[in-house]
Amino acid sequence: MRSNATSESAPDDRHAPARIRDAALATFAEVGFRQATVRAIAERAGVSPALVIHHYRSKERLREACDAFVTGYVRQRKLEVMAAGPALDPLALLRAEDDRLPLLAYLARALQDGSPRVAALVDELVADAEAVLAAGVASGSIRPLDHPRGVAAVLTLWSLGALALHEHVRRVLGVDLTGPLSGTALGAPYTVPAMEVLARGLLTPGMAERLAGAVQAAGAQTTAAAASAAETHDEEPT
Repeated sequence: MRSNATSESAPDDRHAPARIRDAALATFAEVGFRQATVRAIAERAGVSPALVIHHYRSKERLREACDAFVTGYVRQRKLEVMAAGPALDPLALLRAEDDRLPLLAYLARALQDGSPRVAALVDELVADAEAVLAAGVASGSIRPLDHPRGVAAVLTLWSLGALALHEHVRRVLGVDLTGPLSGTALGAPYTVPAMEVLARGLLTPGMAERLAGAVQAAGAQTTAAAASAAETHDEEPT
C-alpha cells in the first residue's frame, strides 16, 4: 500500500528533504533497504532521482537520515509516554497518529537489516523499560523484581521480536502490530494472552524455583570449567 505522504487529496507543502525522507522511510518499511531504489523513493516523494541524490548524496545516507529521524522521534516521545503513566509497551514510543509515518513498520525492517542507530535505540528502549518497571514497583502495580535490568531487557526483546515477526503475528492472531495506536494492535487476541502471561505467569512457584536452581547450577559449572581451562593454559610451557 502506498503511503499517504503523496496523497492527491491533500497538498504536501513540506520542503523537499522532509518529503524525500518520509518517502524513503515508507519505502524502506515496505520493501527493505536492499530492495528500495532511489527512483522509487523519488517517485513517491514527487521529485526527481537527481534531487534525492542532491539532498542526501546516496541511499545509505538517506537511510541514516531515516534512522536519525526515528531515534529522534523516540526521544521526543519519551516524556509524553512516561507522563501518561507506566505502561509495559516499549513500542508505544513509536506509535504515531500520523499514518504517513510507519515508524513501527520501519523499525521492523531495520531490526532485520541491522543499523548502529537502531542498536542504540534498542539499548534506550531497554533503559526506558527498566525505568517503567521501577515506577510500577514504586506505585505498587508491579511486584519487586530480583533482576530488574534483565526483566526489562527480556520484555523489550520480546516486544521487538514480535514486531520483527509482525507478519506472522497478523497471520496467527489477526493483529497488526505495525498499525496505529487506535488500530488492532491493542486487540484482545494479542493483549489478553500477554496480560495473562505477565499477571499470572506460567510456572508454579515450585517449578520456577527448581528451574532457576538448575540454570544457576549449570552456569556455575560452566564458569568453573572455563576457569580450570584458563589455569591449565597458563601452566602450559611456552
